[in-house]
Order: sequence, then structure tokens, then C-alpha cells
Amino acid sequence: NIFMWKFSLCFCPEPVLLFANRIDIRQVLPHRSEYTLLLNNLENAIALDFHHSRELVFWSDVTLDRIMKANLNGSNVEEVVSTGLESPGGLAIDWIHDKLYWTDSGTSRIEVANLDGSHRKVLLWQNMEKPRAIALHPIEGKIYWTDWGNTPRIEYANMDGSNRRVIADTHLFWPNGLTIDYASRRMYWVDAKHHVIERADLDGRNRKAVISLPHPFAITVFEDSLYWTDWHTKSINSANKFTGKNQEVIRNKLHFPMDIHTLHPQRQPAGRNRCGTNNGGCSHLCLPSNKTYTCACPTGFKKVDHHKCLDKFLLFARRTDIRRVSFDTEDMSDDVIPLADVRNAVALDWDAKDGYIYWTDVTTDSINRALWNGTKQEVVVDTSLESPAGLAIDWVTNKLYWTDAGTDRIEVSNADGSMRTVLIWENLDRPRDIVVDPIGGFMYWTDWGANPKIERAGMDASSRIVIISSNLTWPNGLAIDYETKRLYWADAGMKTIEYGNFDGSDRQVLIGSQLPHPFGLTVHEDKLYWTDWQSKSIQKNSRMLLCGSECEFLCVFTPLVHNPCSVNNGGCSHLCLLAPPPKASSCACPTGINLQNDGKTCTPGMSSFLVFARRTDIRMVSLDIPYFADVVLAVNSSMKNTIAIGVDPKDGRLYWSDSTLKKISRSNINGTAHEDIIATGLMTTDGLAVDAVGRKIYWTDTGTNRIEVANLDGSMRKVLVWQNLDSPRAIALYHEMGYMYWTDWGEHAKLERSAMDGSDRVVLINNNLGWPNGLAIDMAGSQLLWADAHTERIEASDLNGLNRRTLVTPVQHPYGLTLLGSHIYWTDWQSRSIQRADKNTGANTITVRANLPGLMDIQAVDRDRPLGFNKCGRRNGGCTHLCLPRPNGTSCACPTGILLKGDARSCDDSPETYLLFSNRVSVRRISLDTNDHTDVHVHVPELHNVISLDYDSVDGKLYYTDVTLDVIRRSNLDGTDMETVISQGLKTTDGLAVDWVARNMYWTDTGRNTIEVARLDGTSRKVLVNNSLDEPRAIAVFPSKG
Repeated sequence: NIFMWKFSLCFCPEPVLLFANRIDIRQVLPHRSEYTLLLNNLENAIALDFHHSRELVFWSDVTLDRIMKANLNGSNVEEVVSTGLESPGGLAIDWIHDKLYWTDSGTSRIEVANLDGSHRKVLLWQNMEKPRAIALHPIEGKIYWTDWGNTPRIEYANMDGSNRRVIADTHLFWPNGLTIDYASRRMYWVDAKHHVIERADLDGRNRKAVISLPHPFAITVFEDSLYWTDWHTKSINSANKFTGKNQEVIRNKLHFPMDIHTLHPQRQPAGRNRCGTNNGGCSHLCLPSNKTYTCACPTGFKKVDHHKCLDKFLLFARRTDIRRVSFDTEDMSDDVIPLADVRNAVALDWDAKDGYIYWTDVTTDSINRALWNGTKQEVVVDTSLESPAGLAIDWVTNKLYWTDAGTDRIEVSNADGSMRTVLIWENLDRPRDIVVDPIGGFMYWTDWGANPKIERAGMDASSRIVIISSNLTWPNGLAIDYETKRLYWADAGMKTIEYGNFDGSDRQVLIGSQLPHPFGLTVHEDKLYWTDWQSKSIQKNSRMLLCGSECEFLCVFTPLVHNPCSVNNGGCSHLCLLAPPPKASSCACPTGINLQNDGKTCTPGMSSFLVFARRTDIRMVSLDIPYFADVVLAVNSSMKNTIAIGVDPKDGRLYWSDSTLKKISRSNINGTAHEDIIATGLMTTDGLAVDAVGRKIYWTDTGTNRIEVANLDGSMRKVLVWQNLDSPRAIALYHEMGYMYWTDWGEHAKLERSAMDGSDRVVLINNNLGWPNGLAIDMAGSQLLWADAHTERIEASDLNGLNRRTLVTPVQHPYGLTLLGSHIYWTDWQSRSIQRADKNTGANTITVRANLPGLMDIQAVDRDRPLGFNKCGRRNGGCTHLCLPRPNGTSCACPTGILLKGDARSCDDSPETYLLFSNRVSVRRISLDTNDHTDVHVHVPELHNVISLDYDSVDGKLYYTDVTLDVIRRSNLDGTDMETVISQGLKTTDGLAVDWVARNMYWTDTGRNTIEVARLDGTSRKVLVNNSLDEPRAIAVFPSKG
């Protein structure tokens, strides 16, 4: 008998109580009080349930407003439902049909979805106040729930929402917990106000109180016992389910016990899956109902036959979310599209072909898209937008059109944001909504500036005309009805909705009955829908729904249209745009680039442009076109603090310094071929200049107080000026004259000049300067121009610093300064703008671009202007290394620390006498041949923690120890041929010495307290000293004395 009892115990697992504790989910064994943590670091876990055969636990969090799931061992935590929840206080799992049901007392709904949250449907919403606990009987196809609203009750319905019945509505106040005893076909519930546990048959009959308690919250049943959580005693308790006797405290002193379940296979008995293996033939949801099943549609889908659903819904933006609502379901409930970081969505459109929703966000100033189920979310456009309030999709050629009330522009791009260009930039004053008509080739937009109007132009910006300009105040939403060929508009000032023909004729008021504040507008079939800001509703004739801002119908009549751009992109090299007949299409170029005379091909790139740094990006403004629009350099690397900029017009390359990354980098003007050319020995590179003629790059560094030069690839780097520099900033070159000029904004601010090899240095100006920032050379006018942020002036002088005069004053905080043609351009930190003025008079100041925080250096480029004669052009001026211009010719120079030989043309590869030192992550050299004493990085790869080093002058090898890798290595002085000579048996090698005569090396090891020796290749290793050593550090050898 005893053996048999033990045997049966093995096959009946002990029941485990699974409970939510707000900050965690725990499990406890009822008879042993064993208590284990399943999930912790939760915010506010309230309801929970499990799926025994799939080994999953589900819970709701009412602080995060999410439903989550995890494996029963606590792994793989995932969000299941993350939107549209307000207070999900109850949830239940259908373990047979794999469905999740939940109650929400905030939205007053019961919803259902698949276990992964897909195909979500509002199941019950009418006459629902505060639904709380929920329990399922999937074998019978029933759902039971409690409602603790003004008329507390317990109800049941079929699991498809049909056949709803009240089974108890007397002597109830706070019916909290609910559980079903499947074996005895009874239900139990707790009422926290009446302090009682009650039971009844599943139809509500034979109701009886079982136990009186302080404040019960949730309840579960197993075999002959009831288990419940109590808020007042912060405990889990049990009692006999028939008599209420044998009460026990299973666990007390809990944080805040909430929902509870018995984790045991008996609590989820097997039953027939009514939906079979093929989901009952349903396209979406198969829900059990009494003895059969129902095919159901997710919210927003319309049922077209017994099995199929089609999506057909209205989409609307509500500032911080985007929702869809189906007008084909009775409840008209809305469904939040699961999107991240929607701050202030305003405009909205939909591309039926690809299934993308597009929206603008006027807080993040971006245009975004995602599939309608929330996946594949991405930013399409996020630069140079200020208030993108209107958006329209041309579904025929896959183009995106938008208005910007901040920049007063209408722009177009491909649907993915590429090949963006400005279509209309003149005579716009706060453009708002935009719609396109690909059939007629026209676009229409509302403008609610000083002279409110509705305009029309071809989708290529041709044939622009005002079609409505009278009796308008705030023309807002626009909509096209393709069937009746009418244009509808809402006016928030006139409080009306009107319509007219496409040319503005036959204008009529449709609704003139004082609408509070109509905003978005859309047409579908014979109905018009609009959103209203003031009444916060969507309206259709007399129907109303809660809403926010813009509204878009998602099954708009999109007839098939002939696409003239479909064959060979309409013959265009870049953008092919639809146009009104007879033309049908025309070609356009990305912002800043002109169309060539053939009307089809775009020029290869900008020829005349401004390029400026904005700390985290670099932008260009074309001067080839009649408007100013900045385009971001699409470089494939992150910028942290880009300050100085240089341009090589010959190769079409941009150079920039980043003072956070401490690098100088370059790329092509189109952003390709990015590379770092200087990555060591920089601190704060404030100024940078490219000598496009002599093929060199010059830079100033206020951290190291140096001016340096190198080839354009960063090789042959040389320090030119290192004495008497305080804070050198801007630098400008005059290659033809052989001069370089720079500003210094240190304690004694000054403007200096020297030859481009660093010789003949003179101070040109050192009085009445504060923070001389920008510097430019006007070669045509033989003048020097500079901007001073302290004196708030832009000044000019001749090239010797004489005839000084003020050009522009006051300027708020000028930083970068450049010159092109007859204009100077500068960046201003305080006004966050780029300004332009006449270079001779300082008059006619205009703002080129505004709203640009973080502006730094600026350079103007004209790629068509001839470069001039290169003094070093023939055979590098006869030099082996650097050829640098001087006023009266050129001079040869060597990289930092190396002296020019007696022939004044050639250099050795390294200095004669120098110091070598390590600073853990680098090895550096300081030449003692020259007096600048600049440290130069020795480019040895893979340095982690270099402590000691020595040099073998016979083979020209550097030997060093790395205590992170525990190795001794050697390499050439240029970093090549690096190899490991000792790789084992080292701990902390603090000292190293090379015997250059006998060809051995000696080292100390403070970790092993030894001194060892080996040949230079690491062979024949031997311990010399291993006693009476405490922490041996430095070591030196004297070979001639042995």
C-alpha cells in the first residue's frame, strides 16, 4: 500500500501556486511553503495566467499598460500587447484554442488575441463598466467575468462574445477574484467589500457563502482546497472548498499579493479543439462558441463571408499615437497601431500598394513610415524639416509629397526619402494640407498665411495657379473625390466644409453649420469624414468617435492610372514626376543639382556650394539654384563634435576634424569612401585648410598649440609652428603667394602670417581683437577678412594687416567665415544661422539658413573656378618628402623630428637621436635632433598595456612588454613586422633591456618575482634570479662591462 501511494505521487506532480506580487512573480508549494522567484524587477504585475503544455506564463502590468509573457522558467520575456491598454486588471488563457483574453477597466472592454498578441479583437464593450476578473471554460466554450462598476455583477458569454448573460447581480460590491472548478462544475468568487468567498453553479444557481475574510483579491481552486490572496493580511491562505474550515496561512509578509493560480495539468484539462488543425478555415480568428466555433475578424477588419476578413478602416493621428477604426463593426472601437516614439503626429497618408502608413511628426520634425501592423518602422526624412504639416502619396510613381509651414516649401522625394528635392519655395506662407491627383497630374494645397488660399500646380510644380482665395480663414484639410471630380476642403475659421471643381469653379458649401474646428478630411464612397480639434472627434454625417488631429481613409478609391514614368524612369536620370497633360511627366533633380539642357539628365553634383559643420553632421547648401536648402552629407560614420572643414575642389573631397573623436577624416562629396587620415596626436583641431593646388592639408590644434601639415592622405606629417601659440583657431592659405594666415584667440589675441613652411612668421594684428574666429582671404580684392565674436564685428584689412576697417557690425556670435564671388558667408552661434553680406561694403545682409543649432566652420566652394599654378607641381619641387610653398619659391621639408640633409632636398626615414616612450596604449618618439620636441606615434598595432620597452639599434627593432596580453613583442620602428617573441610564463613584465652585443634580452617579472633572459627571438629562455626579489621593476644592461 505504502509503495503504491509513493508510486502514484511520482506521476501526479505537486500543485504549485503561481502568484503576482506587483514587483515580481513567485511560486510557492502549498504544503511545504517553499518559495521561489520566477520573474523580478517588474513594475506593477497584477493579473496572471499560464499555459501548461506550452510552459508559458502571461501577466499584465498596469503601470506600463502592457501584457507580457515568459517561459515558466523565467526566460524569454516578451511584450504581447503594448498599445491601447489603460488598466488591464484580468487575463485568462484558452489552453485548447491558444487564445489570450483580457479585461480592461479603463477602456471598459474585454478583448481577445492570439498568444503572440496578433489578430487582436474587441470582443465585448457594450454595458461594460469596470470588468475585473476573468475565467475561461474552453471545453464548454464559455467566458466568465466580474464587473465592479456602479451595478456590480458576474456575467458569462460564449467565447466568441455571443449569448451574453448576467448570472449574479445581487449582494455584490467589489467582486475581485473568480475561478472555475472544472471537476465539480462550480465557480468561486471573492468580494473584497463584503469580505467573503462565495460559490455557485456555472449558471449562477445554488449560490452560497463559503468563508468570511478581511480583503480577498484573487482566488484559485485545486482538488478539495481553495487558495486566495489577501491585501489586508498580505498573505496567501487556504481552506476546505466545501466547508470553509481548516484555514491555513501558506505564506505571509508578502509585498503585495495580487492574482493567483494553481499551476498543475489538472487545472487545464484536455478538450476538443473546435478549430481543428486548419484554424476552422478562418482567415484570422477562430473562436469557440458553445458546441461549435465562429470565424471572427480583428478590430478594423470587415467580415466578407463566413470565413474571410478584409481590412478596411479609417486611420487617424492622435498626437502621440496613430489609430485605426473600422466603420464596418458596430462598436467602432479604435485600435492603436504599435509604433515607437510618436510625439506629435499630424499629417497622415497610406500607400495601398506596399501597405505602408506615412506620417509626419512636428515635434521630432520628421517623416516616418511603417507597415500598418507597426512593423518595419523607419524614419524617411529627418533633416531640414521645421513644421511638416501636410503629406500625400503618389501611389502611381511611388513618390512622397509634403508641405512645410516652417520653411514655407513643398518638397517631393521617392517613397523611401531618397532623391529629395524642393518643388515650390516662392510665395508660400504657411502651407498646410496637400493632396495629389495622379490621374490629372495635379497637386492641390491649402495655405493659411496672411492671404489664405487654395492653390493648384502640376505634380512637377508647373502651371501653378490660385483656385480659391476668397471667403477663407484657416483652410485645413483637403480631400479629392475621384468619382465626382470634386475637391473638398475644411475651413477651421469659417467653421465649414465646402467643395468645388478641380479648377475652383462651382464652389458650394456642404456643411455650414458652425463646425467647432475641422482639421483633417477624407472621402470614401459617398461619405465624408473629418476630424475636429475642439470636439476631439471624428465625424461622419452625424456619427461621432473620439479622436485627435488628422484623418485618412485607408481604402481610398485608387483607380488604375497609366504611368509615364514606368518605362525607363520616363527617360530621367533621377526623379520622374507626373505632370498635367499634354506633357504627362517631367524630370527633376535632387536638391542643389541642376537639370541639363536635355531636360532629362542631372549634372553630376553641385558645382558652387557652401559646406558647413554642425557638430554631429556636415551639410551642403547649393548656390547653383535659386533657393537655399541644406543637404546632409550621407557619410557612413558617426560624428560627435565636427568643428573644422576643408574642401578639395579638384578631387571633390571633404575633410573635417572631430574634437571628440580626435581625428581628421575625409570622404567624397557624395559621402562615399570615408576614411580617417589622422587619428593620433590630436586634441582640439579648430582650424583646417586644404591646399588643393599643392595637395596638402594644414590644421591648427588649440589643445597641443601647434600648426601642422601633411599630405592629403595624412602621410609625412610635420609640425610647422609650435612656439608662442596660445589658442590657434582659424587658418587660411594663399598658395600662389606662399603664405598661411591664422587667428589666435588666447590671452593676447592676434592674427598672424607665415610662409607655408612655417618660416618668416609675423604678427599682423594684435590690438582690438577678442575672439577672432573665422578667417578668409579675398584673393581678388587682396584683402584679409575675419570675424570676431567678442567685438561682434566682421573686419577687413589688406594682406599685411594694414588699412583695417569694419565690414559688418554688430554680429551676434560669428564663428566660421568664408567667401565666394562678391559675398561673404558666416555661421552664427547665437542666432543659429548662416548669414550672407557683400564682401566690400558689408551691406545687404540676408539669412541663408536658420534654425541650425551647433553650427561650426563653413567653407564656400566653386568647383568650376581654375585652381592656379602649383609651385611644387614639377617633380614635387625636387623634394624627397614634403614640398612647401614660400613667398619666393618653395622649400623642402621632412616629417616631424627629422632634419633636412645638406642637399636641402632629402630626408632620412627617422631621426638620428630620439627618445622612445610608452603611455600604455601607444608608443611614441620624441626627436632630439629638432627643437620642437613633438611626440610622434610609432604605429605599432594591438597595444593594450605597454609598460617597458627597449630598442635594438643593430636591427632597428623595438622590443616591448604588454602586461594585458602577458607577452613580449618586437616590431620595426614604423610598426611593420610585429611578432610575439615570448608568449607564455609571464605575469607582470615591468622591465626590459636588450643586450645589443650578445643579442639577448633581459626582463623582470614582478608577478613571478624573477629576472629572466632569452635570445632576441625568444629561444633559450632561462631564469637568472628567483630569490630575494620582492617587486623587481626597471632593468638595465652594460654589455661592454658584462
